[in-house]
Amino acid sequence: MRNSCEPTKRMLSFQGLAELAHREYQAGDFEAAERHCMQLWRQEPDNTGVLLLLSSIHFQCRRLDRSAHFSTLAIKQNPLLAEAYSNLGNVYKERGQLQEAIEHYRHALRLKPDFIDGYINLAAALVAAGDMEGAVQAYVSALQYNPDLYCVRSDLGNLLKALGRLEEAKACYLKAIETQPNFAVAWSNLGCVFNAQGEIWLAIHHFEKAVTLDPNFLDAYINLGNVLKEARIFDRAVAAYLRALSLSPNHAVVHGNLACVYYEQGLIDLAIDTYRRAIELQPHFPDAYCNLANALKEKGSVRIKLLGKLKNNSGNLHLEPLKDSGNIPEAIASYRTALKLKPDFPDAYCNLAHCLQIVCDWTDYDERMKKLVSIVADQLEKNRLPSVHPHHSMLYPLSHSFRKAIAERHGNLCLDKINVLHKPPYEHPKDLKASEGRLRIGYVSSDFGNHPTSHLMQSIPGMHNPEKFEVFCYALSPDDGTNFRVKVMAEANHFIDLSQIPCNGKAADRIHQDGIHILINMNGYTKGARNESQVREAAMWLGYPGTSGALFMDYIITDKETSPVEVAEQYSEKLAYMPNTFFIGDHANMFPHLKKKAVIDFKSNGHIYDNRIVLNGIDLKAFLDSLPDVKIVKMKCPDSCDNADGNAALSMPVIPMNTIAEAVIEMINRGQIQITINGFNISNGLATTQINNKAATGEEVPRTIIVTTRSQYGLPEDAVVYCNFNQLYKIDPSTLQMWANILKRVPNSVLWLLRFPAVGEPNIQQYAQNLGLAQNRIIFSPVAPKEEHVRRGQLADVCLDTPLCNGHTTGMDVLWAGTPMVTMPGETLASRVAASQLTCLGCLELIAKSRQEYEDIAVKLGTDLEYLKKIRGKVWKQRISSPLFNTKQYTMDLERLYLQMWDHCAAGNKPDHMIKPVEASESA
Repeated sequence: MRNSCEPTKRMLSFQGLAELAHREYQAGDFEAAERHCMQLWRQEPDNTGVLLLLSSIHFQCRRLDRSAHFSTLAIKQNPLLAEAYSNLGNVYKERGQLQEAIEHYRHALRLKPDFIDGYINLAAALVAAGDMEGAVQAYVSALQYNPDLYCVRSDLGNLLKALGRLEEAKACYLKAIETQPNFAVAWSNLGCVFNAQGEIWLAIHHFEKAVTLDPNFLDAYINLGNVLKEARIFDRAVAAYLRALSLSPNHAVVHGNLACVYYEQGLIDLAIDTYRRAIELQPHFPDAYCNLANALKEKGSVRIKLLGKLKNNSGNLHLEPLKDSGNIPEAIASYRTALKLKPDFPDAYCNLAHCLQIVCDWTDYDERMKKLVSIVADQLEKNRLPSVHPHHSMLYPLSHSFRKAIAERHGNLCLDKINVLHKPPYEHPKDLKASEGRLRIGYVSSDFGNHPTSHLMQSIPGMHNPEKFEVFCYALSPDDGTNFRVKVMAEANHFIDLSQIPCNGKAADRIHQDGIHILINMNGYTKGARNESQVREAAMWLGYPGTSGALFMDYIITDKETSPVEVAEQYSEKLAYMPNTFFIGDHANMFPHLKKKAVIDFKSNGHIYDNRIVLNGIDLKAFLDSLPDVKIVKMKCPDSCDNADGNAALSMPVIPMNTIAEAVIEMINRGQIQITINGFNISNGLATTQINNKAATGEEVPRTIIVTTRSQYGLPEDAVVYCNFNQLYKIDPSTLQMWANILKRVPNSVLWLLRFPAVGEPNIQQYAQNLGLAQNRIIFSPVAPKEEHVRRGQLADVCLDTPLCNGHTTGMDVLWAGTPMVTMPGETLASRVAASQLTCLGCLELIAKSRQEYEDIAVKLGTDLEYLKKIRGKVWKQRISSPLFNTKQYTMDLERLYLQMWDHCAAGNKPDHMIKPVEASESA
């Protein structure tokens, strides 16, 4: 007799146990489902339903052989059982035997034409086999039998999207949403289609709807962050990525994307930390290594500061060169890691090449250049965005057509980014009625602040004729709190901070509403540029040394020396010539204390040198009047510049060696900050930061008498000092070879360079020694604050320009210091600026036509000291009397050019070269 308390499960009917096993399978409790199925199988070994369920359970547990076994048993029991063939197809698909899988799915569908799961499985196998069109047809067939399968319709949309059939994909997603309005996946997928079609705002809306429906939808947050990043809505992009990371804290790609946003926001330290976290999570992440290297390069390339410290109360000055933690060697290592993980990585290779250029690592230089050219050629041929940045292209042996094409690709990218906003073309003003007869000029720059561009042009906006011109300055960067920013803000008629309008489309609208007649782009492709906000008729000026390659840039303001008409094909813009040089410097306004100098007659042995111990100051004349025995000597000058006006400029006071001179020298030797002589404050030239930081940066004119000596920089008193104060990336092997040749021909000479960056110094020294130069022939100094940087240029005898890429602002700096500069113009704009400056200065004898002539000019200046004195005298005079530093005359010439441009445009003409110089105005 059976026990009436037998467990309930034993009393269950076969059907009840089968239903329980199915529920357990659906709930993912495969162990329980298998246990109950085995009970059923033992009761009815020929039951195909049980065999199918066992096949599915084993498949889910990845026991593929067992799954195939039970499917085969089911087929033996019923050769017409479509589900069994489909299950067997799943096994083959999982094993990678796609053709066998497809054959089994198709057989299942022949047996059962309305088998929806069979169509879905077939579609997946066809996608894996690369038969996308076949997969589309499989999904369509499934939907014919059940049009309300919104998940299947969304999958079909994904497939159509992958095939580029965006409108069909969009229709699928819309139908899925119509069927199930709360289906977040379809909303997100529809957002992806809108993003691909350039409908940025619709994409954002749909991604936001997706995460509203499903607050834990990781992919939708990632998609939202990506599109917000591209739209430059950085704060919201950060929020989206952070939400994604709250859902998946170890998602390396999201960390990498978040780091990219931080980088764009200028939060370099945070970007570096976040890239490192991405790499920690995914050590084989080449893009993260490359982007980390970009951030490290950005942080460490130029942030080298010279800080002074006061110790105790002794008044001694201790100089401490500090470098920001940015690390170029670490950037190089990161690029190399990226290339190790992904050898065919053009961006990493080209960025590595630029880093090596920065630190003057010329190992395998020729091979590197060949590979760079090859990479660019391949990318241009395939219509890809080149990995060489336009601003770097001048450093490499690329053809002019390649350089122009690189710029053109970036110009087209700007157009693409603005076109996705679907903004209608602007209607620009065709007359001056709205501006009461004044021409509205808009200057756009990220550099209205403590930046070389402002050092050059800060006075220009305020010098325009207010009766004829209305000046708008559009800042792309936030206020840095400097006087440079304050000056431009105060003197422009209108100052607009576009950094508060991150969307390029809205920034463009803001510019347009001002009714600008001529827009001046001062960035080109330099850091901080937002050319997308200036996609309209405009002109390039001053800030970028090359063509923009952009269809929306009409003119480039240049001159006949910098951009000869014979090479006009190098430019996408039309050439608009200034009558003198297109370059300008505000040095006379920033550094008026350097217009005059006095020297101490120190160890002269009968020769009075103008650059051993130099005194400058606004009150220099009054100070000299308080001293006894000051002599006035005439600086020598070639006959061509020796006239009545020049004689006053060439008079140089000389302080003899006496107790006053000894007190000054003792201050320098002891490292004191300043002393007082006859009621005048005499300061150590290395202490400007401690005395007045704004004077050190060039924001204010120093009020003390400043002493600058060769001993402060370890320069020999009795040697010819050649100098170059450019960043080291402008030096290439052929330039160093020329410099070495010069130093060998002028035995009593040294070369004075900057640690710009410091990691380049050992490389330069090693290559110089390989060329036969002793280490003491090249002397390095730290980068200095702006005023000291310009002032200490007086100590050099001759500046040797870098032919590859000239000193532009640094060329103006050294010429204002009165130091001659030898240059050799090349074929690019960047290699011809110094020749333009020297031509304007009236010093054609310093412009070489060949490498040999470059060396010969430098050697003559270093060996014929009488000739050197004459040339130095000429430069000292001409910097005042020539137009080179005359900002008022320059502004008037610029105005004439603007009017010429406008008249040409207002007459209905297309842009054309303006190579006939506008009538030169009189010196102010």
